[in-house]
Amino acid sequence: MEELLKKPGIKGVARDLRPAHYLFNIESFSLLVNTGLEKYESHAFEVGGYNWRLSLYPNGNKKSNGFGFISLYLQIEGTENLPRAWEVYANFRFFVLDQIRDKYLTIEEDDGPIKRFYNMKTEWGNAQLLSLDHFKDASNGYLVDDCCTFGVEIFVIKQTGKLERLSMTKDPPNNKITFTLQNYSKSYSDSYTSDIQTIGDSKWRLLVYPRGNRAQKDIALSVFLELVEGYNLPPKRQVYAQYKLRVKDRYNSSNNREFTYSQWFTSASRDWGSLNFMSLLDLQDKNKNYIANDTLTVEAEIMIVSKVKLFL
Repeated sequence: MEELLKKPGIKGVARDLRPAHYLFNIESFSLLVNTGLEKYESHAFEVGGYNWRLSLYPNGNKKSNGFGFISLYLQIEGTENLPRAWEVYANFRFFVLDQIRDKYLTIEEDDGPIKRFYNMKTEWGNAQLLSLDHFKDASNGYLVDDCCTFGVEIFVIKQTGKLERLSMTKDPPNNKITFTLQNYSKSYSDSYTSDIQTIGDSKWRLLVYPRGNRAQKDIALSVFLELVEGYNLPPKRQVYAQYKLRVKDRYNSSNNREFTYSQWFTSASRDWGSLNFMSLLDLQDKNKNYIANDTLTVEAEIMIVSKVKLFL
């Protein structure tokens, strides 16, 4: 292991779990070497919808500076049946069994385990996987009783074409929602809602309790911004809004009562605002113009909103 880790461009880690996809066991390794065979190719095997094969150079791939090393490659098979401009991206790693410690040395390249297989490049591997001296040293456990085992795991990366784009839109069009309650003094419903308005790619409305809600009943005006389709949001989906809620002074806009909020809306938190937006005493003060001609006007202004678009 130490010798391997000193080699630039190579990283190795020992693990207990055997390779997920293919094992290649050799008995009488020395006899194989003595045959003078340059390269031995394993049977083809299927992973990720493609056929693959291991190519072992027991004396090293001398054409790629592999003299004195074990060379091992992964090659793709049956490419004649693939489309003309085919390409396959795969993440793979090689294994060598340490028979003494019953662990697998995993080996992959530092420059990125994802490789592109295509017409001009149908195999990838390493000409200097392990030095023959290190491999043959029985104390390392790779060659024991003239037997050894190699393996490979392959994870084919298939493009699904899916893309999610999150954008944060500042000052989106038509970003104000206005709710007007006429005949305030004669209104008896606990709550009112504005018309639904699309801002960003979400639907919003105002939720107004003219005489308060829950603990603020008959004490304060309660106002909320509601994400209408919040009930239908998928789990963990969030919609962001930075917005102002305001009660308008009909005659003096500088006297509007407003507060700014920033929230992520979810299926569990579909509306955000304030139970105690302003006291009813303040709201109904006849010296002020929050209720003018018995009319209350509440407004929401969304300054920033998140928008998600899916490309399938």
